[in-house]
Amino acid sequence: MATDAHAEHVDRTEQPAPAHAEHVDHRFKGLPPDADGLTLGALAAERRSLFTGGFTTPVLTLSAESVEHNLALLETYTERHGLAFAPHGKTSMAPQLFARQLDRGAWGITAAVPHQVRVCRAFGIQRIFLANEVVDAAALRWIAAELDRDDTFRLICYVDSVRGVELMDEALRAAGARRPVEVVVELGAGEGARTGARTEAECAAVADAVAAAPALRLTGVAGYEGEVPDADGAAVRGWLGRLTALAAEFDRAGRFDGTDEIVVSAGGSAWFDAVAEVFAGIPALSRPVLKLLRSGAYISHDDGHYRRITPFNRVAEEGALHPAFRLWAQVVSRPSPGQAFVNAGKRDAAYDLDLPEAQVVRDGRTGELRPAAGITVTRLSDQHGWLATGPGAELEVGDWVGMGLSHPCTSFDKWQLIPLVEADGTVTDFIRTYF
Repeated sequence: MATDAHAEHVDRTEQPAPAHAEHVDHRFKGLPPDADGLTLGALAAERRSLFTGGFTTPVLTLSAESVEHNLALLETYTERHGLAFAPHGKTSMAPQLFARQLDRGAWGITAAVPHQVRVCRAFGIQRIFLANEVVDAAALRWIAAELDRDDTFRLICYVDSVRGVELMDEALRAAGARRPVEVVVELGAGEGARTGARTEAECAAVADAVAAAPALRLTGVAGYEGEVPDADGAAVRGWLGRLTALAAEFDRAGRFDGTDEIVVSAGGSAWFDAVAEVFAGIPALSRPVLKLLRSGAYISHDDGHYRRITPFNRVAEEGALHPAFRLWAQVVSRPSPGQAFVNAGKRDAAYDLDLPEAQVVRDGRTGELRPAAGITVTRLSDQHGWLATGPGAELEVGDWVGMGLSHPCTSFDKWQLIPLVEADGTVTDFIRTYF
């Protein structure tokens, strides 16, 4: 849960004008042309209908009810399992959603690259877990200046090589850094996986290098179980066991003597049940342990990749996440009985894992909604979606098709502004993204 001190830190940070102060114009896809010049706050206050309020297709929406449900579910999940939570911001890069996650007890926000840290800082985020190695001298100069400017700001980032530690220390000392940067040694998920030192011996060598680097301070260990090769429950739990054992070994060796707490972090949106299970078994160490989960895709969930692999499918009594995305496009061509085209394509829909899923049709004549029976998305061009229509499928030019999307990590980044929509189609807010 967020502490009182953390809340005070957020209040003390000067923040820029919120998204509501921005004006509607040509930058934002799908917004009503007749709203040009209005602020987003004023447009949201009008509570227009997505379907009759002048919005143009294609338009990506978020379900207000699903987002709220998902926020509440992960809040109670992390509390129940004794986990701190730093949801991965790269999923949405939406400070309005960050604020709601922090309000729901998040420890801080996870970032993947220094640009995302800058966005978080611009919106007053005081605790950031940078789940990546940083060896860019320009970025490290900025980090050093930001840490020195605000002594309440906390940043933790990965290290996984002696050379990387040397580059970080050199850049930070050249920048005159007064505060050391907290680092966690990243344990790789196995041969053929992504970043991270591959063996415990290599991790120890990296930790030794950190101990010899005045500009760095070792504060824990971390990694990403989603990259375990040929992942299944046993393999993921095995790797998590290695991670927690590494923390205990480092503690016995006195490697955390310079820190007040020991950080042990993992957790994407596919295996957070395994993280909760294994982290529950971390033995008592010499200092308090911050068991930090980093799942981010949960906030929007999806209708493809994560729907299939969510931990809640394995542990049903924990609850269920709800898909929140719906991409609305309009049928612009019906060249044959078995084929139709909508005006949304690769520029609008995530397509790196699964194609969109046709779910509902809004009749262009009557406005009535009906299931998208017999309609399948088969291909995406740059600005067109290819639909196959089976016998009896009801679809004609002018109809709107609502589609579920797969993989939220590549959905948010295609839209700078996303209407937040209630179940009856009322637009209540606009979510601004910063990719």
